[in-house]
Amino acid sequence: MHKSDTSGKTVSQKAVVVGVALPKVRQEETEEHLAELEFLAETAQIKSQRRFTQKLEHPDNRTYVGKGKLEEIKNFVLSNEINCVLIDDDLSASQLRNLEKEFNPKDREIKVRIYDRSLLILDIFVMRAQTAQAKTQVELAMNQYLLPRLTRLWTHLERQRGGTGTRGGAGEMEIETDKRVIKTKITLLKEDLKKIDKQRQTQRKGRNQMVRVALVGYTNVGKSTIMNLISKAGVKEENKLFATVDATVRKVVINNVPFLLSDTVGFIRKLPHHLIESFKSTLDEVREADILIHVVDMAHPFHENQIEVVNKTLAEIGAANISTVLVLNKIDLVEKAHGALDFEERRGYYREHLHLPLGGEGNIVFLSAVSKTNLQEFREKLGKLVEDKFRKLYPNYQGHENAYLNQSQ
Repeated sequence: MHKSDTSGKTVSQKAVVVGVALPKVRQEETEEHLAELEFLAETAQIKSQRRFTQKLEHPDNRTYVGKGKLEEIKNFVLSNEINCVLIDDDLSASQLRNLEKEFNPKDREIKVRIYDRSLLILDIFVMRAQTAQAKTQVELAMNQYLLPRLTRLWTHLERQRGGTGTRGGAGEMEIETDKRVIKTKITLLKEDLKKIDKQRQTQRKGRNQMVRVALVGYTNVGKSTIMNLISKAGVKEENKLFATVDATVRKVVINNVPFLLSDTVGFIRKLPHHLIESFKSTLDEVREADILIHVVDMAHPFHENQIEVVNKTLAEIGAANISTVLVLNKIDLVEKAHGALDFEERRGYYREHLHLPLGGEGNIVFLSAVSKTNLQEFREKLGKLVEDKFRKLYPNYQGHENAYLNQSQ
């Protein structure tokens, strides 16, 4: 992606990533967080040029990093035509204003945009949203994020209006006007979402006699691949974060029992609060599910931390006590790097060391969605759960076996 500076020239998106190493966080974990931030940037078509970290008790209240480190970052940014500074935490309005002043001296032609983690994620969601519901949800989240953070240097309003240029030199009066516009827009977007939610609720009422299964997991763990594998849904698969923003629902039949399978947005560390709030209706697919398929990238060095993030997010949205199949995906990559796995030993380890949701202890599956290794075991475990749930939910329902007997599995 290319954007224009205030002079109208096209400039490439080059960035530095900045993080604070806190006392209780291991160095390798801090580096992993910055690697994830770089991956987010790549998804947003921004190329990271260098990482900067500083060990602090807590982020500086004024400029996130200390004075000396800030000067080091500024020297690199100003001498290497960098136009984005990516911060691996959320910034307060005052931190954002102070950093914009520091990185944008009056004599510099190329203006530097400051992205905190939430803004970068929101920008990706703006790019990825396809349906009217997702677009409305993301636009609401973006406006709620921007309202307290508008500055004279730039706003993200152009993104929502379809433009890509940076507005420079906007005065205080224009900021106040923008704030009024945003407040009005937030009100209208909330009304739009209420109407969409009513339509979705009506749709869900028509699914009352179907077991509902939802795929959940950290972003980029292979949920869409598994969705396509067992439902032939044709969901887009990419090695990028948040490849799926819109929920996809398909009917699937295993062992002659039908159920609805949904693929939803992936979770991530520090998922913006406004985004969770705005996407609550989409997350209803998770919250109202009878069974969850929690997909994990077993080849990721910090996959246990990712499991914790997902479980915490599930608890936040009220979905912590749903029966779960824990699918440890990408075992082909693990075996390629470390040799054959002792699956029973691994199952014992995960049962002992991880706080697994309801049912997860007995439903751990090791899978390679790409090579289809252990696919049959996964289908059998899922089919058994679906059938048990179906009989509990609808004990008096007769004929589902006959009704679906001839449908393809």
